[in-house]
Amino acid sequence: MKISIIGAGAMGGAMARGWLKGETFKSEDITVAAPSQRTLDRFLETGVSLTHDNKLAASQSDIVCVVVKPWLVEQVLTEIKPVMDYNKQILVVVAAGITSEQVNGWMAKEDNTLPPLFLVVPNTAIEMLSSMTFITPVNASDGHIKLIKEIFDETGETMIVEEKMLAAGSTIASCGIAYAMRYVRASMEGGVEIGFRADVARRIVLQTVKGAVALLQANGNHPEAEIDKVTTAGGITIRGLNEMEHAGFTSAVIRGLKAGMKKG
Repeated sequence: MKISIIGAGAMGGAMARGWLKGETFKSEDITVAAPSQRTLDRFLETGVSLTHDNKLAASQSDIVCVVVKPWLVEQVLTEIKPVMDYNKQILVVVAAGITSEQVNGWMAKEDNTLPPLFLVVPNTAIEMLSSMTFITPVNASDGHIKLIKEIFDETGETMIVEEKMLAAGSTIASCGIAYAMRYVRASMEGGVEIGFRADVARRIVLQTVKGAVALLQANGNHPEAEIDKVTTAGGITIRGLNEMEHAGFTSAVIRGLKAGMKKG
C-alpha cells in the first residue's frame, strides 16, 4: 500500500515523519510532493519519494493526502483530478474549513462519480505518534473507513465524527496544541520568576504536565477529582488555583476555544 502527501509544510511534514516512525508504511511506500525544493530537502535522508509534480504523486498511490492551505485546496484538487482513479484510490483532505460539498463539487467526474473521501483533522503531535485526529468519512465504504482509521490510529488516537463536529475538533485538539504550549510557556516563565533556571523550569513543567495526563488517562477521573487530592483546606494549592480563576483562567480557555471556531 502506497500513500502520497501533497503539501509538506508544518502539518503535511509532521504526517510524513509520523508514518516514517510507524510500521504501516515503509519509506519507499511514501511520496512527498511540495513546490519548494527546500521543503523536499528535509526528507532527503528518509528514503521517501520526492517530487514537485502533484499529478505524479497522486497517480502512483493508493491513498492521496492533500495537506495544503485552504485557499490552495481547489487548485490542487483540480490539478490531480484527471489522474485519479476513484475505483482504486482514496482521497484524504486536511484543510481547515473545507467542506465535503466543496470537495465533491471540485472532484466530480463527467459521469458524476466521486472519490472515497475523508476530511481529516490531526494535530502536529502526529509527528510523535501522539495526535488526536478527527476523521469524517464521505462516499466511503466500511472497508475504506476501517483502513483510514487504522492508518491514523498508528499516529495517536482517532475519533470518527460527523462533519459538523470538525471545527470543534480542530479548535480543541489542533489549535489546542498551541493552547497547551502557551500554558507550558507561562508556567516556565513563572518558574523562572520564583527561582529556577529556564532549562530547569522547562524540565519540571513538562514532567508535571506529562504526569497529569498520565493520571487522567490511567484512572478515568474527572480533573476536579485529581485536583481535590492536592487541595488541602487553607493550603497553597487552592490559593494558587483561586488566584488563577480571579484572573479568568477557565473563562479565558473557553473563550479561546470558542474564538477558534469563528470565521472571518
